[in-house]
Amino acid sequence: MSKPENPNSTAKFSKGTASRLVSYTKPYRKWFLTAISLTVIGALLMAVRPILVEFLLDNYVVAGDISGVRMMVMVILIVLIIHSLLVYANTYLTNWLGQSVIRDIRDQIFRHILKLRLSYFDKTPIGMLQTRTINDIETLNKVFSSVLVRLLGESFLLVSIVGFMLWRDWRLTLIILTSVPVMILVTYIFRNYIKVAFQSVRESVSKMNTFLQEHITGMPIVHIFNREKLEAEKFDAINKDLKKAHLKTVLAFSIFFPVVEIISATALALLVWYGASRIMGGAMDFGKLTAFVMFLNMFFRPIRLIADNFNNLQLGMVSASRVFEILDTQAFIDEGKAEEGIKTPIGNDVPVEKQKGISVSFQQVSFAYIDEEWVLQDINLEVKPGNTVALVGSTGSGKSTIINLLSRFYQIQKGKILLGGKDIESLSLESLRSMIGVVLQDVFLFSGSIYDNITLNNPEISRERVEEAAKQVGAHGFISNLPGKYDYNVQERGATLSLGQRQLIAFARVMIYDPQILVLDEATANIDTESEEVIQQALDAVMTGRTSIVIAHRLSTIQQADQIVVLHKGRIQETGTHQELLANKGAYFRLHELQMA
Repeated sequence: MSKPENPNSTAKFSKGTASRLVSYTKPYRKWFLTAISLTVIGALLMAVRPILVEFLLDNYVVAGDISGVRMMVMVILIVLIIHSLLVYANTYLTNWLGQSVIRDIRDQIFRHILKLRLSYFDKTPIGMLQTRTINDIETLNKVFSSVLVRLLGESFLLVSIVGFMLWRDWRLTLIILTSVPVMILVTYIFRNYIKVAFQSVRESVSKMNTFLQEHITGMPIVHIFNREKLEAEKFDAINKDLKKAHLKTVLAFSIFFPVVEIISATALALLVWYGASRIMGGAMDFGKLTAFVMFLNMFFRPIRLIADNFNNLQLGMVSASRVFEILDTQAFIDEGKAEEGIKTPIGNDVPVEKQKGISVSFQQVSFAYIDEEWVLQDINLEVKPGNTVALVGSTGSGKSTIINLLSRFYQIQKGKILLGGKDIESLSLESLRSMIGVVLQDVFLFSGSIYDNITLNNPEISRERVEEAAKQVGAHGFISNLPGKYDYNVQERGATLSLGQRQLIAFARVMIYDPQILVLDEATANIDTESEEVIQQALDAVMTGRTSIVIAHRLSTIQQADQIVVLHKGRIQETGTHQELLANKGAYFRLHELQMA
């Protein structure tokens, strides 16, 4: 089982991360600026309300001017309506911006993952990738939909409020500002604590996703070995860690906001005490004190929101760094140059000449999944156009690795592989892989219909072509008996079909794409004798004139191969036809005798 990612590897906030994140808003720059403008206008309208209330009280209420009161109430009401409309427009626009940017990042990261070589997935837990491509990106949505614009808006509102307060009465303003140093200290302590707490939450979520993905995928093993209780206990421990991490954030917020309220209440008490004494002394009007009480509430509101959003911003930066860590991974297979005319066309009309096989040549090929731990050493193998070569050997001898290298799933360290006399590294991956059709022992089917699984959602392939291919491999019969026939939903990984039925669908899939090279990796291992007889004739027809590479433990299925290659510990031990190898009485002879016995 894969190990969870190292918590110490969690990337931290940096200016580079922030600027890189903001760069995703460039396609939406005018809308982003519009959202900022709406926020600034809304902040001004909010800050001017206490001034209007002060004017209402001191000029019309005190004087008993009912018409003036009505007029000012209408003005305040209009300001409130305009402000509400601005909030509505700004909320919709910022969320639209957030979803648009997140969509772009999701597309980019998935396209990036599609290009990574298989060795990256061998070393990276799938659950961790899921966390970063789903949970972390969703966290970024808050940054774009509210945090960035709101931080700017609340900061401008705070500056505006201070400016209006200084304009109206600097003494009352100083009373309110005396609380700022205490507020800054409390916010600084809160910010540092909540940052660590948020990181713990992200790490715990990643561990849980990794655990769930592995154990749901490996559920048969859990049941077979009666591991249900033990695995439930492990999950419970991870779940408790996640709960503790969340409670740390709850604790921080449950302390921070009451402290802010205490500071605000203290400032309010000082303000009322000083203001009331000035009113009683005739040095100040009641309207001004009322306005400053409103200013006080507005003053602490953006401070609370800035603290809250700043921590969301930090959490977003942590998530962004984790996403960028994947995007910065350069575990690619180097693309070659596309060769004209070498790609097999896919469609209903495939030229006959394109169905002919081509030569395959391995020249001094050595490969290791881990540096210097060689899985293949000095492999020299020549396959003539249209011939069939069979690879046999014990588990771990390197048979499947040869197929992986042929399709460039991994990069060879030594030697080269030629197709039709051309180095595969000079071909684009798309051109190379369109020439090779592979049927594996463990067939993977996607959720969806049988038709979609055979065509892989290629709209150029007609239903008639699919049915013809299914008939050739003997799959049409069982498909026709299913509810919905070719529209039958196979569920995830083809769970509702037998192993043999999945294998037949895989044969139909590879026949549809009509490759020049056919690779069968234990392809008939899961098919019963009766089904094997049904498809053997179709396989013979498909393999005729086409270069074929067959991996099989059942030697009875490869006796007609043009060449049999026996592998042992990554080296070619002997080659020849079935009869020649039996006559040599070497490794193949011993394998044959063992199976016959």
